[in-house]
Amino acid sequence: MKARSMNKPLLSLFIASALLVGAPVLAVAQAAKPAAAPAAQGSASKLVLDSSTRILTTLEQRRAEFRSNPAVLKQFITGEFNRMFDRDYAARLVLGVHGRGASEADVKLFSDALADNLMARYGTSLLDFNTKLRVRVKSESALPGGRGVKVSSEMLRAGGEPIPVDYLMRNVGGQWRVFDVMVEGISYVQTFKNQFDAPLRQKSIAQVAADLRAGKMQANAGN
Repeated sequence: MKARSMNKPLLSLFIASALLVGAPVLAVAQAAKPAAAPAAQGSASKLVLDSSTRILTTLEQRRAEFRSNPAVLKQFITGEFNRMFDRDYAARLVLGVHGRGASEADVKLFSDALADNLMARYGTSLLDFNTKLRVRVKSESALPGGRGVKVSSEMLRAGGEPIPVDYLMRNVGGQWRVFDVMVEGISYVQTFKNQFDAPLRQKSIAQVAADLRAGKMQANAGN
């Protein structure tokens, strides 16, 4: 079955979700004990809470500044994205079979090019993001094989159906980092794994990264 692709609003929501790692939460369910994780039980959900509060407050307070100074907005987005998102690990998942045996340098080239391409195209969507949305963390459960945890949440909208957002996180050096976000069941990793499979069959990782940098290729939102 062909995987669904993200439309533009959904991808913009993904970027907001990946950056925010949630929003002020109404309630946190009892968390399942993470498998093979050195951090305290439920700490991934706590990270969602603490980070999202800080970021949402910043977006609300500095919205005018960010609109008038795109460079400052980019610096803010990049800093928070790097803080929360395990970019290189996610890039290896996106590369899939094409990343087997790839050097760390090539993976980083691809990771940086993909992230920068996405932020350049969709980063300003954060300025229109509704910071009044409420988000409920429903549960935290262990991923199979001790790969980390899944923090399941819902974005609650006035007059609209809740939007399910799941964060897949792993513990890196004692800190939880997001490596995939699933919005309405659509995975960031799988979406771009599907997109880049064909180009990576024809070109090297470094060449695909260079095409992203040069604007010859765009991270496709699906529509």
